[in-house]
Amino acid sequence: MFSYSIVSIALASLCLIKADAHQVAYQQNSQADPFAVNSKRPVLDKDSYVPSFAGISTFAHLPYVQCWEENVAEDYDIAVMGVPYDIGVTFRTGARFGPSSIRLGSMRTKGYNSEIGVNPFRSWAKLVDCGDIPFTPFDSLQAIHQIEQYTKYLLNRPLVPGQSAPKIPQLVTLGGDHTVLLPVLRAMAEAHGRPISVIHFDSHLDTWSPEAYGIKPPSLFNHGNPLFHAAKEGLIANGTSMHVGIRSSLYEEDDFAKDEALGFRIIKANDIFDIGVDGIIARMKEILGDKNDALVYLSIDIDVVDPSAAPGTGTIESGGFLVREMRRIIRSLRDYQLVGADVVEVSPPYDNPAQITSILAADLIYEIMSMMVKHGEEAN
Repeated sequence: MFSYSIVSIALASLCLIKADAHQVAYQQNSQADPFAVNSKRPVLDKDSYVPSFAGISTFAHLPYVQCWEENVAEDYDIAVMGVPYDIGVTFRTGARFGPSSIRLGSMRTKGYNSEIGVNPFRSWAKLVDCGDIPFTPFDSLQAIHQIEQYTKYLLNRPLVPGQSAPKIPQLVTLGGDHTVLLPVLRAMAEAHGRPISVIHFDSHLDTWSPEAYGIKPPSLFNHGNPLFHAAKEGLIANGTSMHVGIRSSLYEEDDFAKDEALGFRIIKANDIFDIGVDGIIARMKEILGDKNDALVYLSIDIDVVDPSAAPGTGTIESGGFLVREMRRIIRSLRDYQLVGADVVEVSPPYDNPAQITSILAADLIYEIMSMMVKHGEEAN
């Protein structure tokens, strides 16, 4: 009996010793470097090719930066932001899906632009995608205010080490319907401290007064009148702002006269038959004036392009520019200081299965980014 008790005590002590050893080992392992090499994990090839159809859908695979987070001092030169707003349309909805669709259309956007002579993604400029502006989709006045405030926040960057004064980044906006142009121009004019020369590519004037639609306050804003309000608010440079590609029917016979009274000049789509593409370019430069003085903003309604190449939009008008004409016209502005640009009214539900409208929108933005980078390269 005595010997049996001795054996039992010895076994119990051994068990306690083993338990203590396991506890010590567990504590040591829990305090070990979490990034220590695990022999069971393979060594990954971090330099392997990533196909263009893979990855998170930022524009052209640009790095995503939380531009609206407080205390984020990261600097950038050109920022992309999405504004999925389409509660200002007068016909077909769907432009709220424009930003995501344009980003998908940009998956193959990359590399050296042989026409401009620059690779915008490997240059002096830091390009980022800020994601989409959050806003309420239930109240147009509140939404427009939110878009304006978020755009101002983005344009007013904090001072970063090495700078004597904060710089204003160039801005590329993915719409959304054309209503978003108004809050963006408000932010632009305030940031730059002067009116902006707007080149408005569209099949419609977008300067119709609210009364043209029979609407009354507070529902004053829609995609057919952002430039009416912008002109009344003194946001545009009178005499050096213009519409290019106009071809829609009008509400009244004197609509053109009313538009010119607001400070715009008009280049119709059908002018291409009389003066050609080069004539249109010459007319645009004549209106803009001195390239060293103008601050230029490009606003591109995708319906400026013929619907054979851009069916995915809400208010189609036949007889628009061909894609090669549109790209040549845009490239002609490479010597001007572009403070910002937008591509709006892309409505994916009406695009075809090949997504040609979204791809076209991405291609136009690629041209604009290339011009921004090239102009900055030559200026420096």
